[in-house]
Amino acid sequence: MNPREFKNTRVWRLGADVDTDALAPGAYMKHGLDVIGRYCLEAVRADFASGVREGDVIVAGANFGIGSSREQAAGVLRHLGLAAVIAPSYSGLYFRNAFNLGLLLLTCPEAAEIEDSERVSVHLDGETPQVVRANGQRLMCAPIPQFLMDMVDAGGLLPLLKQRKPT
Repeated sequence: MNPREFKNTRVWRLGADVDTDALAPGAYMKHGLDVIGRYCLEAVRADFASGVREGDVIVAGANFGIGSSREQAAGVLRHLGLAAVIAPSYSGLYFRNAFNLGLLLLTCPEAAEIEDSERVSVHLDGETPQVVRANGQRLMCAPIPQFLMDMVDAGGLLPLLKQRKPT
């Protein structure tokens, strides 16, 4: 999946304050992402883990990713094939973990306008990312620094560093 192209992408709508324990439940942390993924968001949306498809996006309320610093909470979304998370704000730790693992986060103050199961497109060309709703409305997102987009494009910080390592 090209992290710069999102067209006709399905939205999974969540509320505010989604915490890392909902994303990667503690009872399954001794397992790998395959198992954690089966229980991702079960406390918030029981239909998520079984219904999510590669290229889908999560649209959430403020404070997405609050809670612990467990990187599996970002890793599991990438493992499940999420193209991006769109929310008005994120926990600082979650924000950094997500980009380190190659998960795109779009900070969009107007995310609440996007509805569950709506189809959206995301435009990442140019300085200001935009979410384009099915009705044509364009929602502006905060600019993403190039070094963070480089991590998303590479699939995370470690793959990016491997690409840059002199041979």
